Amino acid sequence: MTHSITKTQDPLTSRDRTIIAHIINQSDYPHKCQSEHVITIWINDDVVWVKMTHGYARFNKIQFKAAVAHFKQVLETPRERNDRLSQELETACKKFKLWHGQIDWLSFGCKLFQDKELMGVVGYNERGWYCRRRQYGPSQQVLTIDDAITLLGVKVAAA
Repeated sequence: MTHSITKTQDPLTSRDRTIIAHIINQSDYPHKCQSEHVITIWINDDVVWVKMTHGYARFNKIQFKAAVAHFKQVLETPRERNDRLSQELETACKKFKLWHGQIDWLSFGCKLFQDKELMGVVGYNERGWYCRRRQYGPSQQVLTIDDAITLLGVKVAAA
């Protein structure tokens, strides 16, 4: 019986390593960390461990997750942001059986329709997702695109 050895792909991207190095450098870790110093990370209970070429660092899992989310937003280009938001919008439209008009890529906003009826406007700004029933008027800030659509009075489509 022969066994073949398959080399596994490194699960950490260079962007992941950059984010991890930045978080380490913001902490009280005594050494300066470059992205190429990061070897791997793992989670043990509520502790995130980072193995580097010059030692180990440990972080609270919740605080580490928050730091990663914050730094990803800082690193995200406008194109990456729009791609991510567009994907979230498409997924939500399928879930609620909606379609959207042309997206204003500069401010990331669009009209939502169900059949031929205008349900409202959704978009994303520096504070997160928002919705409003009319083209112009006050907006309501929400956490997710699903929350925005639900506030417009749309229910999840039956399967």
